[in-house]
Amino acid sequence: MSVKKKSPVKKKKARHSHAPDLPAKTDWRTTDEHEIARRRQRAVEEDHKIVDEPDGDDLHGYYRLRSPSGREYRVEIRDLSVAGEQSCTCTDFRIAGLGTCKHIEAVHLHLGRPKFRKLLRVARAGGSGLAHIVPDRSADTLRCSVGRSLLTPGLLALFDGDRLADGVSPEEAMERIGASRSRKIRVSQEVAPFLEERARRAERVRLCHEYEAAVRSGDMPESESLVPLYPYQREGMLHLAFGERALLADEMGLGKTVQAITAAALLHRLGKARRVLVVAPASLKAEWEEQIQKFTALDLRVVYGGATERQRIYSAGADDTAFFTITNYEQVLRDLPHINQLFRPDVVILDEAQRIKNWGTKTAQAIKRLRSRYAFVLTGTPIENRIDELYSIVDFLDPTVFGPLFRFNREFYRLDERGRPSGFKNLGEMHRRIAPIMLRRRKSAIETDLPDRTDETRFVPMSRAQKVAYGDHEYRLLILTNLAKKRPLRKEEQDKLMRELAMMRMCCDTVHILDEEERDCPKLEEIAAIVEGAVDSGAKVVIFSEWVRMLRLILEEILVPEEIGYALHTGSVPQKKRREEIRNFKTNPDCRVMLSSDAGATGLNLQNASIVINCDLPWNPAKLEQRIARVWRKHQERPVSVYNLVSEKTIEERMLGRLANKQALADGVLDKMGKLDEIQLAGGAQSFVAKLGDMIEQPVEPKKTPPKSFSPAPTDPPRTFADEAGALLGENLVRVEERFPVEGAGSLLLVVVRRDPLLWKEKLVPLFDRFFGKDKTDPLFPVSFELIDRHADEAMARMIESGLMAASSRSVRPLTEEAAAEPEKIVLTAEEKAAALEARNRARRKHKMAGLLAGGELWEEAGEALAEAFVAWGGALSVERRLGLETVEALDFLRSPLAGAVEDAGRKRIEAFLGNPADPALVKGLIGDLDQWL
Repeated sequence: MSVKKKSPVKKKKARHSHAPDLPAKTDWRTTDEHEIARRRQRAVEEDHKIVDEPDGDDLHGYYRLRSPSGREYRVEIRDLSVAGEQSCTCTDFRIAGLGTCKHIEAVHLHLGRPKFRKLLRVARAGGSGLAHIVPDRSADTLRCSVGRSLLTPGLLALFDGDRLADGVSPEEAMERIGASRSRKIRVSQEVAPFLEERARRAERVRLCHEYEAAVRSGDMPESESLVPLYPYQREGMLHLAFGERALLADEMGLGKTVQAITAAALLHRLGKARRVLVVAPASLKAEWEEQIQKFTALDLRVVYGGATERQRIYSAGADDTAFFTITNYEQVLRDLPHINQLFRPDVVILDEAQRIKNWGTKTAQAIKRLRSRYAFVLTGTPIENRIDELYSIVDFLDPTVFGPLFRFNREFYRLDERGRPSGFKNLGEMHRRIAPIMLRRRKSAIETDLPDRTDETRFVPMSRAQKVAYGDHEYRLLILTNLAKKRPLRKEEQDKLMRELAMMRMCCDTVHILDEEERDCPKLEEIAAIVEGAVDSGAKVVIFSEWVRMLRLILEEILVPEEIGYALHTGSVPQKKRREEIRNFKTNPDCRVMLSSDAGATGLNLQNASIVINCDLPWNPAKLEQRIARVWRKHQERPVSVYNLVSEKTIEERMLGRLANKQALADGVLDKMGKLDEIQLAGGAQSFVAKLGDMIEQPVEPKKTPPKSFSPAPTDPPRTFADEAGALLGENLVRVEERFPVEGAGSLLLVVVRRDPLLWKEKLVPLFDRFFGKDKTDPLFPVSFELIDRHADEAMARMIESGLMAASSRSVRPLTEEAAAEPEKIVLTAEEKAAALEARNRARRKHKMAGLLAGGELWEEAGEALAEAFVAWGGALSVERRLGLETVEALDFLRSPLAGAVEDAGRKRIEAFLGNPADPALVKGLIGDLDQWL
């Protein structure tokens, strides 16, 4: 049965009447039967091509498939008369424990075609007629899975039942089977990898014993380092070198880099490695270069340049002398084929391997396709938020430790009625599984000679601009968190929530991050004081912020004016320039401050500094410790001071209590600290949203849309009242004016009559109630009423003028024609002018943003920005007219005296917009209107 051309596996409905209904992808409560059914479904849906199959009419043997991605796999069909007698070279078959995979199911689908019907019936009835030798990994031996009776008496004596007898090694058995040259025996394709694993394991043990003996005899040095290693570092070197594929999870600052370098150098001495590929974050390539030169005499090179230059590096021939080649994660993603086919590393070192903690990312998938015998994974934080992160990291080293993800989920998560994780279980078993490949030491156990470390949290009040901007984003966040209480958020809503949260955190540092024109930043005063003290004492400072614009503000407002030398380390700084910046900070005594984003929070050795300033707090305690560990680490000679700057009464302050709680999960699984059964699940997106609601100070119910309708009240009720009062009183009315109190909101309508105020009160009270009665009382802008005669009015004026009485109004608005002829001019204080200007500028920025969003046809977002522009404009008018309204919502704007700035037609357009804020025509029209009104 030879193949003359590629034979695609035809797509048709699989006929598996016994296949269960598959759970939703979000439901993790799958059985093995479910997982097998999924693989059958993929075999039907995916276009696998059979490119080779057994010759003749016997369907047993080997089939070669090409997957839609272009990769090839070899499927072994051992005996069709016995279920499960099959194998595949894919990883899923090796680790899933299902006895099948989608490639095997594709072969069965291929054999189910009409042309094979008769041959398949014969094969299932008669079997293969061979004895099959397969691995038994649970017992680390071999077994005869089918056809033991076909073995010769000499070979049969090797077995006790199906398995090899005690005392008979797999290697000895394979030698005897090979010597027999029996045609009745077929050795599975699984046997060779199994024997290779055993050989490597035995070789590692032998090499370790021989090396230690050579060290004791003086024939080899105790470590492969130009400087002495600490005993725990030598232990780490041996763990990596003789563990072959191993995880070094020491806490930050214990020297994981030097342990990996010396382990690779030891393999070089033992003749087991010629090429080492170091994969590190781009910001740490210079650090690796420096450390390799410091600890070894082995050659190195750093991968830079375009695709052609990088390919030239990977294809360097036998004359190439570089032992270490340093690249970064992004380059591996682009260069994977050249690395595997041309470079072929013996050792792969992953530094800061939490970069592959999310197993579904392209970076993680590319890294896991790197091929090498030895692999060293370095990370001080294998678990930052979820146990899945540890799964992904271990999956790169040895996928059999945890098996497939569906088994991992079953074994270590408690699942709720929807099949979603609700808690942890078996965390002690998880620790036991990773123990053979993981070595982890804590500073508290190793670093008895570390200098003192002082942590101080400084609470900083926010400026007015910060409070306004922070409040805006907090309000929108509250709308989403309240919505999440009623239903799960959609993806776009979750994305918006995360943006609002990020902008709240930015505002805690400075509004400058969002608005370049606003440079107010109270945290700068604290930073300046700390830096000044450090400069005076001769200390160096590392300042961290998640936001690059915050770092540049520090540079422009503090370091440049004071002529303090600095270095800048952010993701936007080119790699080669970063090397120069780091070297300058380490070697130049005049370079006193390192400004770093979180690009420099991992891997850097900055022991020459002794002060760390965290302008903002990361969500994860591990990241905070990573920042501090750049300074508080081995070889630090000064006491270390850590300053955390926290904005008062904000989400930053409420984050403090939650940072410590996240540490429990990592401590439990990695270090077996605490009560593992009591560790709580951090939760998914919805749980995160719920916790956010708790962290925000005063949750409120979001405003309902559409908003309450605008009542067709007079454009200016006080002036209309004054007009009708004039018609009612005639010449007896002296004037009506609206007075605004010094403190508080609202106003007083003062009616001055010529005589007999009590006589006129009976007529004016019903008129006042018609406009401002109890059923029309506006809590935002309450209006009261007072009636006096002309003599009392003149007496009060004289007393105020002579200083015997203080004026109780901050402004007066005349409402009758005679009095309005010379309206009172409002003179604003400097503070009021600044507040009004700030509000108007904010209105202009929001108006401009609305225009830009409308230009991109993002009508909903444009409507939001436009509504904010109205609010800001109302705030400006309130200050300018001394109306006492701190904030004015858009609908309230229409009901307040501010509405006098808008004609009736404009008020109606605003009302319509509030009922439908995403209507393109209304949004575009009001953007034009507001441009004129501003």
